[in-house]
Amino acid sequence: MTTSVVLKSRGLGRRIIQGDYATRSEKLRAITIMRHHLTEDLRNQYLNIENPRDLWTKLKSRYTMVLLPKVRHEWMSLRFQDFESVDEYHFALSKIVYKLTLCGEVVTEEDLLEKTFLTADPRDLLLQHIYREKGFTTYNDMLSCLLLTEQSNQLLKRNSEMRYPEANKTDMDQDESKAAVSNVTDGVAGMSID
Repeated sequence: MTTSVVLKSRGLGRRIIQGDYATRSEKLRAITIMRHHLTEDLRNQYLNIENPRDLWTKLKSRYTMVLLPKVRHEWMSLRFQDFESVDEYHFALSKIVYKLTLCGEVVTEEDLLEKTFLTADPRDLLLQHIYREKGFTTYNDMLSCLLLTEQSNQLLKRNSEMRYPEANKTDMDQDESKAAVSNVTDGVAGMSID
């Protein structure tokens, strides 16, 4: 990707990457830039290619063949319910979509919306239904709504903890009691009768 940016910044991107006409001088500058961004092994492997368009095509093909199956697997495995926050999910989704785009795959707004709806926690079926009924047409609109909902829930939780500290203390006392009972029963179960 860096190579593409450098080529474009020097006015060579369209001519080399998209295959438009380039002068001999432009081709030499482009091939020099491209080779500079390659590892030594790749540089040696493609040393005989002097046309930057051919080099670009071969590298893109190689990159896609290696990366695409892995990224498709990441896409299939990505589940909204596996993340602690909306931001974490969005970050992971964005990375995968970026890689898919680099490989020439098209990810639509519908794909992003469905991925999020279908991989949400099954306990949130009512919430999924409400979000579907809102009729989001873009992932960013839905993302904004999810972030606001998450922030509201966190605020409600904090307010509840501040208003009812005794309820939280009782919950902790109950957890400690359960742990103590568990330790006793484990100890009794582990005793041997002589």
